[in-house]
Amino acid sequence: MHANETPDNEFSVVHRYWIWGNRMREHCCAALDRDKRPRDGSDLSWFADDIGMFMSYWYAGLYVIIEGWKELVLHDPKIDPLLDSPHVEELRRYRNGVCHFQKKYLDDRFMEICHQSPSSVPWVRKLTRTFGEYFLRTLRSNRGKA
Repeated sequence: MHANETPDNEFSVVHRYWIWGNRMREHCCAALDRDKRPRDGSDLSWFADDIGMFMSYWYAGLYVIIEGWKELVLHDPKIDPLLDSPHVEELRRYRNGVCHFQKKYLDDRFMEICHQSPSSVPWVRKLTRTFGEYFLRTLRSNRGKA
């Protein structure tokens, strides 16, 4: 694609955000693999290390994908049920904490999804993977039509 070619279709616009967020996930997972220290939730250093930084931007980016998905009224039978989760609201608040200045270091927006909602991590991973599967399926399907 050339700089003057803009793929302003719903798929391309949302897919771009998934690419960005998924890259942050990859960095987060690599940082987790490198850092084998046991974490019990009381060590706040993760807010300032690679794990916390990459995770925060992955989570924030994931909410942007949800926001775009809903705004564009997109549907998928595997994604839609995941978006009925209360974790969507926790993720929205987390994104707000990441992308808007907060006066409190341990703002509730960070603590809800990270420490008070243990089922959020598997949900975030599943939603990220399911969005990825959707984009791959759609790309393959669109190649067949060209």
